[in-house]
Amino acid sequence: MSGIRRRDFVILLGGGAAAWPLAARAQQPALPVIGFLDARSPDAMGNRLRAFRQGLKEAGFVEDENVKVVYRWAEGKYDQLPALAADLVHRPVNVIASGGGIAPAAAAKAATTTIPVVFAIPQDPVGIGLVASLARPGGNLTGVNFFTTELAAKRLEFLRELVPGLARVAVLVNPANPGTEPTLKDVDTAARSMSLQVQVFNASSRQDIDAAFATLVRERPNGVFIGGDSFFISRRVQLTNLTVRHAIPAAFSQREYAEIGGLMSYGANISDAYRQVGIYAGRILNGAKPADLPVVQSSKFEFVINAQTAGMLGLTVPDRLLVAADEVIE
Repeated sequence: MSGIRRRDFVILLGGGAAAWPLAARAQQPALPVIGFLDARSPDAMGNRLRAFRQGLKEAGFVEDENVKVVYRWAEGKYDQLPALAADLVHRPVNVIASGGGIAPAAAAKAATTTIPVVFAIPQDPVGIGLVASLARPGGNLTGVNFFTTELAAKRLEFLRELVPGLARVAVLVNPANPGTEPTLKDVDTAARSMSLQVQVFNASSRQDIDAAFATLVRERPNGVFIGGDSFFISRRVQLTNLTVRHAIPAAFSQREYAEIGGLMSYGANISDAYRQVGIYAGRILNGAKPADLPVVQSSKFEFVINAQTAGMLGLTVPDRLLVAADEVIE
């Protein structure tokens, strides 16, 4: 070889061959991106994230293999949600999956009219203006309604059966949550039908929760109804410990409370709702339009009793409730 030694030619050829796969990789299309917007902190989301990823897998997507997920957590600070939603829109992402109640879905809706949004909310999305109808959402939003608010009456009924002579119930809600007003309406209607007196307490911080329970300890209601709320879920250890320490029978909306010592919970199977969010997000990445995906209404509900806590509170769980319960924690 004139002008170039054989050894140099081999080196050049080897270098070029090594560069070819890099060039091929550089030309591969970027992974689609899902923005995950939630009002809570990630430490409260283990089971739900597993369910979400399972739903994605059922739709043909595995995180970090053929889809990327970008997470934004509000840590219970609802006022941060609009900025977090705007950040996802500006990245941009292909789909936004919102969880943790109405506020994240509303923030995503306000941030974009073009990027598909899949929500998981505890209320009727038509009534609060997220979609045009359940069967034909009509815009860029669809998702799952998991009926936390609508189940208030049944939760109160279970609490009344667990607590003999239940007459006065404290209701703890987060005033920053857009779902608080309908929750209070449902609780008030149910309480009237059961001849129960209700006193409402507001809490949107750890200190507010402590202050509310300081008043509860003085006034000694027969029980406490803890409103469904993402911030409350993030403070579930604090709430559960306070109800047990002060021997106040409590009704919660989700099983996470009963699992760590709460007396009872009744509500939709939230993990199943997040699995459906993952399925819908995957279907949209595969080409489906949110306007054509009907809002899913949860059909799986869970009634969980912590029998150990009931015993600590001096309560005997009626046989009817033991049979009705989906799980009894001994």
